Amino acid sequence: MTSTADVGNSVDHVPAPSRERTAWAALRPLVLRLHFYAGVLIAPFLLVAACTGLMYAASYQIEEVVYQHELTAPAGKTTLPLNAQVAAARAAHPQGTVTAVRPGAEPGQTTRVLISQPGLPESTQLAVFVDPSTGQVRGTLESYGSSGALPVRAWISTLHRQLHLGEPGRIYSELAASWLWVVALGGLVLWLARRRRNRRHLFVPDRAAGGLRRTLSWHGSVGLWAVLGLLFLSATGLTWSKYAGANVDELRAALDWTTPSIDVSGGDHAAHTATAGHHAGGAGVGVDRVAQAAAAKGLSGPLEITWPAKSGAPYLVKEIDKTAPTRLDQVAVDPTTGQVTAELRFADYSLAAKLARWGIDGHMGLLFGLANQILLAALAIGLITLIVLGYRMWWRRRPTRGFGKPYPRGGWRNVPWVLLAPLALLAVAVGIFLPLMGISLAAFLIVDVLLGLRARLGAQA
Repeated sequence: MTSTADVGNSVDHVPAPSRERTAWAALRPLVLRLHFYAGVLIAPFLLVAACTGLMYAASYQIEEVVYQHELTAPAGKTTLPLNAQVAAARAAHPQGTVTAVRPGAEPGQTTRVLISQPGLPESTQLAVFVDPSTGQVRGTLESYGSSGALPVRAWISTLHRQLHLGEPGRIYSELAASWLWVVALGGLVLWLARRRRNRRHLFVPDRAAGGLRRTLSWHGSVGLWAVLGLLFLSATGLTWSKYAGANVDELRAALDWTTPSIDVSGGDHAAHTATAGHHAGGAGVGVDRVAQAAAAKGLSGPLEITWPAKSGAPYLVKEIDKTAPTRLDQVAVDPTTGQVTAELRFADYSLAAKLARWGIDGHMGLLFGLANQILLAALAIGLITLIVLGYRMWWRRRPTRGFGKPYPRGGWRNVPWVLLAPLALLAVAVGIFLPLMGISLAAFLIVDVLLGLRARLGAQA
């Protein structure tokens, strides 16, 4: 969030070398160089992530506009039974298997019937939209993932996650998430440590400054306001990553921070029930009776009723309202008796499991609805601004100019071993936990050593 070099003779300068050296005085050159390298070399990945993230923040509104016909229907005076609505969807796609249904939560919303069908991409089902008043099928679209993303939002989500390049494309987003917290924290420390006459310029840009100092003032002030959000995006983004995400999952399992799951083994009578997906309205007592059993247990709002995956398994009914206050209660219902056989309440989640859920939903723009999406858009714009300003400072400090050259190499030699050794061990531990960061950091060091060697050989020649 701040420069990698002193800016002229401004009041925002570091203490003179003759002053008594402190731990920060020894560490500052190292932090400056790390911030410089990470900022210049990782910024392109962060820029792509910020731009695609900005698109995703707007994708919910785009989805509602593009698919308004499928998502809505004229509110009628009566509502058909869910059995009849599912039968209508099944008749439109007899080759598929019904897997779940999401009844319209409010008047004017269609019922979404999810159908599994051969040939669809991974984690994708058909979503058949049924008018709950007439039983008319208003359209069929592909639905991706547990969030039920329709084609436009699914396309943007994939772009943000892996640039439509498949598994190799996930490297870009993991690199961005792995380094974002390092750049943000490094910039924060550098910005807070600067000396300034007016403390107000810690929070707002110094408009009286000019040239490079003005750019630095904007870069630091914007970064200060954005730093908490950037740290949040980095931490939550890593949970989706391929390599670091696997380590996060192992850590959560070791600390018993995993999300609990409901018992879906089924009751004594369930074993006599055939596989539900082959029946239009559901097996046994039918989906309407299942919905009533869930309502009797207090489940309400947006619901998803999942068909038994196999003979002997129960229906699973779960709340899917991820906006605060979160409603994610679940019940399992015996398909033969219509009795609830198991319950799982969100209130019973551990604090760690709740925080993980809230973090993911906040990252996706769901936790606080439209306000959440606006905040994500603001963070994306802020990150784009920081990158542009950072590159502007780097360009103005390029070697063709004598003004404000990057901090020289070898700053680590001035760091006391009592500080350097723990930092080195910490870097190794972080590099193991975040493998792509570890590999790229090692590459930075190798490149820096080679550049230094070339410079020395050139000087000798």
